[in-house]
Amino acid sequence: MEWLKNFYESFIFVYGCTMLLMYAILAFLSLRGILRYNRSQSYVDYTQLLDSPLAPGISIIAPAFNEGVTIISNVRSLLTLMYPKFEVIIINDGSTDDTLEKLINEFELVEVDFAYNERIKSQPVKRVFKSINTVYDKLLVIDKVNGKSKADASNAGINAATYDLFLCTDVDSILEKDTLLRMVKPFMDEEHEKIKAVGEPCPECGYVHFEEDSTKVIASGATLRMVNSCEVDEGVITRVRPPRNWLPRFQEMEYIRAYVLGKMGWSVINCVPNVSGGLGLFDKEVAIKAGGYDGQSFAEDMDIVTRMCTYMIDNKLKYAVRYIPTSQCWTEGPPNLKVFSRQRTRWGRGLAEIITTHRKVLFNPRYKRLGLIVLPYNLLFEFLAPIIEFTGIITYIYLIATGQINWQYATILLGFVYLYAVMITTLAIWWDHITFHYYKTWKEVIGLALMAFIEPLIYHPLIVFFALRGYYFFLTGKKHSWGNMQRQGFGKKKTANA
Repeated sequence: MEWLKNFYESFIFVYGCTMLLMYAILAFLSLRGILRYNRSQSYVDYTQLLDSPLAPGISIIAPAFNEGVTIISNVRSLLTLMYPKFEVIIINDGSTDDTLEKLINEFELVEVDFAYNERIKSQPVKRVFKSINTVYDKLLVIDKVNGKSKADASNAGINAATYDLFLCTDVDSILEKDTLLRMVKPFMDEEHEKIKAVGEPCPECGYVHFEEDSTKVIASGATLRMVNSCEVDEGVITRVRPPRNWLPRFQEMEYIRAYVLGKMGWSVINCVPNVSGGLGLFDKEVAIKAGGYDGQSFAEDMDIVTRMCTYMIDNKLKYAVRYIPTSQCWTEGPPNLKVFSRQRTRWGRGLAEIITTHRKVLFNPRYKRLGLIVLPYNLLFEFLAPIIEFTGIITYIYLIATGQINWQYATILLGFVYLYAVMITTLAIWWDHITFHYYKTWKEVIGLALMAFIEPLIYHPLIVFFALRGYYFFLTGKKHSWGNMQRQGFGKKKTANA
């Protein structure tokens, strides 16, 4: 029994040190990525892109299920985004409330004949609506049979999309007006590289360039934040505040750390594990050839990126998934513990699905970064982390009960891990504020950063518990629905309290 205890302690020590080292590397890469992004942005004039004939068209896809509370203001917000060529596709996924009725009345919709080409499987489309008012020419509304997942509804939207790029978002989210301009920039850079690769005159300098190969950007993402407690006026954020209530406040802190520090770090080495389902811009043709969204998946955002990357590698095509550090999407966080538990249980189950569904890629050298870095990291430090933490707690309890614990060693270890976690979170919040200044006062920044001191004691145990619950649901095959978010809503000069 002694050897087992020694082995476990050694394993935990190595595992913990490796995880802390990974966080340190991501922090360094994130800083590098943010500095590089800010330097590149100093030369970009987005107003010129508004008039550019080279700007690719974008189809905005927003599934809606029982979103009657916020549907009108949010669709209006999507229709007023700054971009030269786009359409808005709302998929009414079998709503049982007045979502469709409100859309029809507000935007003067009528049923039309539409050449719907089902290149990706989804539940049947019943009707397609367009407005008789030319002001809403960009709006297309699809009414379909409920597919019991956002993924199924998104597939229907992709099938109806006109343009080569599609932006997938949540209809309850609020996007910054320049979101399309900023998120399409990596794709525009790709087009410039393509022109140089084939030896055609460059539109910027007029000269002919030659390159042997080019990398295709297949997806891009941006930072998400909580809209809870922000001031919103007709679908526009007029005053950013950290959420007042503790649950969305913890989520705000978690999102900043995950996006600004985590995904920006991964983006630097082209190892982005997923593009958030709340805001992601994708190459439509690659997404379709990869099979679109998995309608049965509980982690559709990670699944589609993994499958798109797998498709590119299988076909020996160079690809990139990019992230930008600016906050472009504001989403309403779960308002209570019940909804939050349902969301995080779903995420845990989804992660287990990803590991098993794409097991052929895992540790497979043929899939390069995807097989040797991205998925192994998700397995070792995302999927296994809750299991190891739980077994660690059980082990500590056993050692205490049997009088075998080394209190000096245990205190030093726990103290180090605790302070390191606080430091990483504080660093992410600090970088975010000094770079982008979303919060108006330092008091708000400090108040949010102080949450890092109690996160390991209150919020993190909940994350671990719900993740393990998701794993249990996956192993037992227990049914788990997406459920309704129970939106609070936000309108003119209203503070959206969670």
